[in-house]
Amino acid sequence: MSGATDERLRRWRLVLGGGDADGTGCGLAGQDAAMDGALTALYGGGDAKGARGQERSAGLGGSAPSVARWLGDIRTYFPSSVVQVMQRDAIDRLGLSTLLLEPEMLEAVDADVHLVGTLLSLNKAMPETTKETARAVVRKVVDDLEKRLATRTRSTLTGALDRSARVSRPRHHDIDWNRTIAANLKNYLPEHGTIVPERLIGYGRASQSVKKEVILCIDQSGSMAASVVYASVFGAVLGSMRSLNTRLVVFDTNVVDLTDQLDDPVDVLCGTQLGGGTDINRALAYCQSQITRPADTVVVLISDLYEGGIRDEMLKRVAAMKASGVQFVTLLALSDEGTPAYDREHAAALAALDAPAFACTPDLFPDVMAAAIERRPLPIPDTTAGNRT
Repeated sequence: MSGATDERLRRWRLVLGGGDADGTGCGLAGQDAAMDGALTALYGGGDAKGARGQERSAGLGGSAPSVARWLGDIRTYFPSSVVQVMQRDAIDRLGLSTLLLEPEMLEAVDADVHLVGTLLSLNKAMPETTKETARAVVRKVVDDLEKRLATRTRSTLTGALDRSARVSRPRHHDIDWNRTIAANLKNYLPEHGTIVPERLIGYGRASQSVKKEVILCIDQSGSMAASVVYASVFGAVLGSMRSLNTRLVVFDTNVVDLTDQLDDPVDVLCGTQLGGGTDINRALAYCQSQITRPADTVVVLISDLYEGGIRDEMLKRVAAMKASGVQFVTLLALSDEGTPAYDREHAAALAALDAPAFACTPDLFPDVMAAAIERRPLPIPDTTAGNRT
């Protein structure tokens, strides 16, 4: 057989897990056998024997040392992106969440957004000896996200704030000619082919004062874990901008205002409690009570819309906020995973109020916020455009 054929058989053997049924007839040795053993421990592999000749069956054992060795193995044999997927699968398939309550285990895992979500869901069960280590893990992930997202978010929103602020007597270089022409079309002089600009409209300087109010209203039910992490990071970034007055509210059946902790997203995350029910109406009632400048306010609801409260009241609140001039944005998720499961009936009802609900990736979020600030149509991704109703 050719080298290319041998390589294909080797890859299929690793995928299929061995045994008479896999049809490859390919044996493994050395590092390939060790990789196969790591995969088998998590995903199983039929009746073939592992690297040490033992019968293969899924399972990492019930002890932290065996799991720690397995975590070391997968970091040796697989790239980081694959390691993180395998870690998540191990937590889901083999019930390893309780082992994450041990500091030694937390030090052994590769930290990512999903691991942080798991830690948040274990917050109440976490012993004091583990909390310091868990906080360090959360800090590492948050710092990495801020480095990736903060600069672009600030620059995108600063530009949006500058364009949205209108100045009645701007300097020449601050004149917004598009808006100025539109505002003075009635003064067109056809004989001269020109417009007499009685009213000049200019770009504002966003750094001079607070221009917009932003309220992030975040569903902290268990399915929203990644969204909670990203929203907390973005909340801290928005909170650092002088031109924005940012408020961060999390909710399940209760509502908690974490605005005073916005300067540190780790504090925000540690103040959340994933899981429990959902009362969107109650959360929106609180947000509505905090609005003092409706025309300058953007409310961002991040939720899968599975409402446990009063549905009709929720929709009335959204309608009332929009009627008062509030820009209302509904994100079904703020994560990299795409559109999650969500309540389609509620999404359709919001769409009927001209408040379409869609999933948003972290990279798109600055553009969504910029459009809301400038009162432009939201850049709804094509992949979720069909989910507007």
